[in-house]
Amino acid sequence: MEQQFPIKQLLNEKGEVTEVLQNELLNDAFIRLLYYHLIRSRTFDRKCVSLQRQGRIGTYAPFEGQEAAQVGSAMALEQNDWLFPTYRDHAATMTFGHDLTTILLYWNGRNESCIPPEGKRIIPPAVPIATQLPHATGTAIAEQKKGTNHAVIAYFGDGATSEGDFHEGLNIASVFQAPVVFFNQNNQYAISVPIEKQMKSKTIAQKAMAYDMPSVRIDGNDVFSVYRETKKALDRARNGEGPTLIEAVTWRYGAHTTADDPTKYRNQEDSENRRKAYDPILRLEKYMLANAICQQEEMEQMKQEVIIEVEQAVEQMEQVPPVSVDDIFDYVFAESIWPIEEQKRVYYASVGKGEKA
Repeated sequence: MEQQFPIKQLLNEKGEVTEVLQNELLNDAFIRLLYYHLIRSRTFDRKCVSLQRQGRIGTYAPFEGQEAAQVGSAMALEQNDWLFPTYRDHAATMTFGHDLTTILLYWNGRNESCIPPEGKRIIPPAVPIATQLPHATGTAIAEQKKGTNHAVIAYFGDGATSEGDFHEGLNIASVFQAPVVFFNQNNQYAISVPIEKQMKSKTIAQKAMAYDMPSVRIDGNDVFSVYRETKKALDRARNGEGPTLIEAVTWRYGAHTTADDPTKYRNQEDSENRRKAYDPILRLEKYMLANAICQQEEMEQMKQEVIIEVEQAVEQMEQVPPVSVDDIFDYVFAESIWPIEEQKRVYYASVGKGEKA
């Protein structure tokens, strides 16, 4: 089955292209933009881990190592497309136009963090595994019925393919030929469970066969291949040719979340070896330098500019006034009911403030 679904690659580990580039990938400015989003995502991710360790945000789900899968796919979207992320897909949402400060507020438990920028169709991150896939299919069918050419992309990990929602989403999308792309980031671990203990299938891409759906398996650390194959799938969706399943084979260097210790179930030396050999940013840097798209000094300048951008977002996040506990009670119903009022009374009594005036 792995022979039937080979991993497609366009930019190899040495920073060399394996095929002739086409379309946007021939454009130096576009490639520089890909690089900007890659380093911006990694800088943001590392900052969030640091903020969590300092107690400035809550538990955080890092994605370092998966940047190319998220950036390359999000770059293939058009303005009016829909993006359905998980709790780990901030590289995709920020590439598609989500505000950094708003994303940071999400990890501070703020309700307003779920509101995307005006004109951006970004759904709040799905924490329950795979529940966003039927929702994405339904949204795609709605666009289909309205007669638009807007497409939907839904992100999920390899563990999600063991959930019923995954199969329900793909089945309905197949029946209605919905314009949706199911984008799987196979980082080969569902928390502590390696993929070989999670499923008997040799690939995730082959699971599309049950639904008579096209699928492709790609090098998730190759931002060129990710962009190209995602764009193909989105174009098919827009042209009325139905859904596609993409399996982006990648690797996350760190923990499942900042509350996790991956050394308990994974050899971290292997993770560091993969960083040296397959890192998505290093291979793009090699390509850009070899093809005179960017000089080392320019790359360093871009990295410094990104650091400033992320630090400014953190500063703005920490200047947002604290939330009121009343928000928990006051926005459940349009008009409050007595059980909610009783809960509020009990809460204020428990903190020694008596009933709120």
